[in-house]
Amino acid sequence: MPSPIWCAPHRPGFVTGLRAEARLAAPLGPVAIGGGLPAGAAEAAARVLAEGVSAIVSFGLCGGLASALRPGDLVVPRAVLWRGRSYPVDAALAAALGGISEKLLLADEEPVADPREKLARFAATGAAAIDLESGAVAEVAARANMPFAVLRAVCDPADAELPPAALIALDAGGRIAPWRVAGSLVRKPGQLAALLALGRAAAVARRALVRRVGDIGHGRFLVP
Repeated sequence: MPSPIWCAPHRPGFVTGLRAEARLAAPLGPVAIGGGLPAGAAEAAARVLAEGVSAIVSFGLCGGLASALRPGDLVVPRAVLWRGRSYPVDAALAAALGGISEKLLLADEEPVADPREKLARFAATGAAAIDLESGAVAEVAARANMPFAVLRAVCDPADAELPPAALIALDAGGRIAPWRVAGSLVRKPGQLAALLALGRAAAVARRALVRRVGDIGHGRFLVP
């Protein structure tokens, strides 16, 4: 079923980091995969623009910086902080994605694994969540004078430490590289429990995105 977004002023394309995230967003429109890092996200945003879309959505998982956010909580920020600049999202597009839920999302250059670093980022910026892609996507959208918004689900909350295997798991195509994970586990087997917990949290986050995609597709958030 076509999403009401397509009937509104915008027909967005979606940028994800992971191939699994792209499958979730696919019912809503064109999707490009960036591989989970800012440079890849910028390239993916340019590719999805070439599809003829009239807006861009950064879609997928994120980390929590505010302690109140738990795995599966959905984040639609009012603005994205990236390289010292604040990029406001398009209000109508954000409403069609379910409505603003947080004031700020911080886009960073690299993952923030340590809970103490997450706390420091929150204290410095006030951003409730963090990812590696939304800033690059926002920058591309701004250069193209294109409406932009974010729909993300929290995977690792503020009090969770990312295990080393999670930081090297992806290849450039946004796929999990099992040999990288296995090699990291051989070197540091003590991270297994944290890695399994992260997998469970990611499953919760993906289910939240599936539900929101269904709500969007059935017109729950239709904006006049």
